[in-house]
Amino acid sequence: MTSTDTAAAAAPVSVEQLRRRGWRGRLAVLGPAFVAAVAYVDPGNFATNFSAGAGYGYLLVWVIVVANLMAMLIQSLSAKLGLATGKNLPELCREHLTPWRNRFMWAQAELVAIATDLAEVIGGAVALHLLFGIPLFTGGVITGVIAFVLLGLQSRGHRPFERAIVFLLAIIMVGLVSTVVRTDVDGPALAAGLVPGFDGVGSLVLATGILGATVMPHVIYLHSALTQGRLVARGPEDTRFLLRVGRTDIALGMGVAGLVNLSMLVVAAALFAGTDVPGTDTLEGIFAGLGTELDAVAAYGFAIALLASGFASSGVGTYAGQVIMAGFLRRRIPLLLRRLSTLAPALLVLGMGIDPTQALVLSQVVLSFGIPFALVPLVWLTARREVMGDLVNHHVTTTAAVVVAAVVVGLNAFLIWEAFVA
Repeated sequence: MTSTDTAAAAAPVSVEQLRRRGWRGRLAVLGPAFVAAVAYVDPGNFATNFSAGAGYGYLLVWVIVVANLMAMLIQSLSAKLGLATGKNLPELCREHLTPWRNRFMWAQAELVAIATDLAEVIGGAVALHLLFGIPLFTGGVITGVIAFVLLGLQSRGHRPFERAIVFLLAIIMVGLVSTVVRTDVDGPALAAGLVPGFDGVGSLVLATGILGATVMPHVIYLHSALTQGRLVARGPEDTRFLLRVGRTDIALGMGVAGLVNLSMLVVAAALFAGTDVPGTDTLEGIFAGLGTELDAVAAYGFAIALLASGFASSGVGTYAGQVIMAGFLRRRIPLLLRRLSTLAPALLVLGMGIDPTQALVLSQVVLSFGIPFALVPLVWLTARREVMGDLVNHHVTTTAAVVVAAVVVGLNAFLIWEAFVA
């Protein structure tokens, strides 16, 4: 810990002092939503969004837009829960659920964490292979080590970790958005993609994957931990200030994530949809296709963005895993053991030679099935005055959140029916 951090710990800045600093005070509070946003642009998004654009053109643009709006609502509830209670979602589940329900919640959350790490490690490994020719298994190990180093920044306070994550997020955004401005986008087709619709079970699977990659269960748990006890409101003015800044944080963070996700689909739709470019349903094929259809700058921009995504999201995912275990079970395990337990399945997939892109897409479908188990308790808790106090949800907010939960559950049920019954 640096001398500056030590001094800050000895004399923490109050919310009132931050309010008096104007925009500088607001900047000092921003950060948690940008950490959460990394999970919304993880390698699973690269796989699902590029696959959706290459296979169906602009058809699923509406899914990205809707999923991003849903993410803003969900993350605002999670952030508010931590602010209002000083506790995170897993901790509150342990307090308010029966023991067996709590154990079930922990078990499914751990499966979500494994699926999350699978996507992140595979993405980092593929990026290292594309950039430097490193074998996938070795690349997976390197990605796991980098994530461990990122988490080590937490020992110096929340700011160093957040700054590192924001830096990697900026790399992702520049690498992808810069390609969009050099791509011939079909404006009318893009606008038509805002109208909801599907084209068979394949598009529905990808839509569910996009939802799972955008509304991430593990970061619903994590965001409440990022805001709990970060700054303590000592009066209604402090509370209103933190809520306003929190909404700005979420709008900016989720806005960046939405722009990146839309960029992926738009580039794939513009360059690959309806063409005979081979392999555009894989990350390796997308890399080669970008080089062929545009130029090497676009291809390497894609690979660098994918690498930054794998590193950043793997660190955030491991952080979320710590929150999940500590909250549901009130237990902590050494960080290295935690890292190894979630890294092992991803390395197993890489070692077995399973197609990385298919593994990524399927991992996102698994994640979409974990969303209700995080979302329903979140809505339930934030709608209870005895939990939230004056920050309890307005009935309109609760209604909107219930609709979101119903859409997610309904989409997943329809997917199961179409894929296995119909």
